[in-house]
Amino acid sequence: QVHLVESGGGLVQAGGSLSVSCEASGSTFSINMMGWYRQAPGKEREWVAGISPEGTTYYTDSVKGRFTVSRDNGKRMTSLQMNDLKSEDTAIYYCAIDSNTYVRYWGQGIQVSVSS
Repeated sequence: QVHLVESGGGLVQAGGSLSVSCEASGSTFSINMMGWYRQAPGKEREWVAGISPEGTTYYTDSVKGRFTVSRDNGKRMTSLQMNDLKSEDTAIYYCAIDSNTYVRYWGQGIQVSVSS
């Protein structure tokens, strides 16, 4: 069984920085893409960022230049560094890890709140 444990998040003023991390544990499986989604109150879950096994990164337009996704393959971990946070970044952030057999595992979600 696979478990994704998220950490970080919290409350910050607009313009500040936070980071969230996600570590996979449990059954051994080969990891393909790692990424982050978020869901704001009353809105659908949206994709935020992703990183390939080779380290190629992808971002939704609204976070480009402010967020940085990274991964540590040895630790089976991905992180999202969020700078210059805006009130519209307030959401529950979920990590998503895809196995090389295209099974997706989700983290439990962690709150990021930005006060204006």
